[in-house]
Amino acid sequence: MSAREVYEMKGPAAVSGDWRRFLDLTRMLAITDFKLRFFGSILGYLWTLMRPLMLFGVLYVVFSQVVRLGDQVPFYPVVLLSAMILYFYFSEATTKAVTCVVQSENLVRKIQFPRLAIPLASVGAVSLQFALNLLVLLAFLALSGVKLHSSIVQLPLILVALLALTAGTSMLLSAVYVVARDVAPIWEVVIQTLFYATPILYPVELLSRESESLARVAMANPLAVIVQQMRHAVIDPTAPSAAQAIGGWGWMLVPAAITVALLIAGYVVFDRMAPRIAEEL
Repeated sequence: MSAREVYEMKGPAAVSGDWRRFLDLTRMLAITDFKLRFFGSILGYLWTLMRPLMLFGVLYVVFSQVVRLGDQVPFYPVVLLSAMILYFYFSEATTKAVTCVVQSENLVRKIQFPRLAIPLASVGAVSLQFALNLLVLLAFLALSGVKLHSSIVQLPLILVALLALTAGTSMLLSAVYVVARDVAPIWEVVIQTLFYATPILYPVELLSRESESLARVAMANPLAVIVQQMRHAVIDPTAPSAAQAIGGWGWMLVPAAITVALLIAGYVVFDRMAPRIAEEL
């Protein structure tokens, strides 16, 4: 897509009428953002693996050797790494999206284009990195002796659910941040809380043994559902599915409704904010 075509995509609406051009623009911005992340870096993508892998190493030693959770959870190292990769994707994508529109101030002021391309491209750039992380996870699965089962066909649906949750949250946060800068520090606290509220370090069965109500509340978190279903479908089919962990398919409507609500709210709020973005910056 040429610079002239970008300029001719009249705005400043959230989305242009030409969806093909809009998707092309979003893809172009995402790839550019992804390349700029590693520009001038010798190790490039490997740096993005350092933080989760180092944290994984520390947490694995603590929770498998000290707390002894490794004895209770089959393939605990893989379960832990898988959950951390999913969490860090959601965390990084949404945190980066909070300020993405404001950081694109010069672009927003000078060029008329669909504003929604900015947060979606930000999510897209992190998604490219996430795809590489999934390849690392698959290699780790093979080295750990995990056998793939037919339930792995659920993986695309799990990833779609994660993308929907991430995109909806990112659109909402990026729109609100334009008029309320307190969103950034508030979201930092929320995302840190989610790390411990989501069954990443511990199995959800641990909560179920203490209180089914507690487990149900924890599994109302859409990210917890995604993490648990990933464990059940890809790593250990004997582990409880998300539906079993939350107490039945009826209760699954809660995290599903939250995800859909975030996706719709994110789009609606951003769509209404789009014409005012340049004025607010």
